[in-house]
Amino acid sequence: MNNTIPAIIFDNIEKNFGSLKVLKGITGEINRGEVVAVIGSSGCGKSTLLRCFNRLETIDNGRLIINGINLSRPTVNYNQLRQLRTQVGMVFQQFNLFPHLSVLENMTLAPRKVLGKTPKESAQLARLYLEKVGLHDKASAYPEQLSGGQKQRVAIARSLCMNPQIMLFDEPTSALDPELVGEVLQVMQQLAAEGMTMVIVTHEMQFAKEVAHQVIFLDKGIVAEKGSAYEVLTNPQSDRLRIFLSRLQVIRNS
Repeated sequence: MNNTIPAIIFDNIEKNFGSLKVLKGITGEINRGEVVAVIGSSGCGKSTLLRCFNRLETIDNGRLIINGINLSRPTVNYNQLRQLRTQVGMVFQQFNLFPHLSVLENMTLAPRKVLGKTPKESAQLARLYLEKVGLHDKASAYPEQLSGGQKQRVAIARSLCMNPQIMLFDEPTSALDPELVGEVLQVMQQLAAEGMTMVIVTHEMQFAKEVAHQVIFLDKGIVAEKGSAYEVLTNPQSDRLRIFLSRLQVIRNS
């Protein structure tokens, strides 16, 4: 893959659910190795944008290219979709671990089924990434035996087992108790330091300021403001962003 070509190109993309227009002409680029935080109030289109990036949702109009794969066309063939799934990992709010499978089984399923790795190869890979997220001793545990923070770290490690080039995070700490948030953010910070291309929907503004290269502020389905994380979060230009950030601060202090 040519490293000079942006990892993600989205040009005037639109997404509707019936008569509801959720994305109203979103445009931008995300470079390889870049960390981008997508912020905004509930219902502004953040999660929908992220789901378009890995074809969980199809766009209605515009141009969308992810890691060289053109998702702009009305249909994407099976091979393209399979390629996309191996190159783009996604971590959800609610972990999405299979409750009847152990941690190791959760992590080895996709490498075996999608990448064609042997059980031994898959297990070695899984243990490597469990070590990376600090859970090497939880391979035999089941999801119900883990804390929320541990589940989310397993979910991140599971995505890494597919050796993705891009990682998408959809509010990965929103379902966690406050004391568990830090352990997940620490893993994400480590991935950022290693040069992983990441798009993160988050309300963790301090994390975004420290880790993200770029912040995109969505408001009612449009890009209301974007730029370097420091500039956007410390010197917002729009009233809508100032109000959004002040509300978050009030919530944090309450």
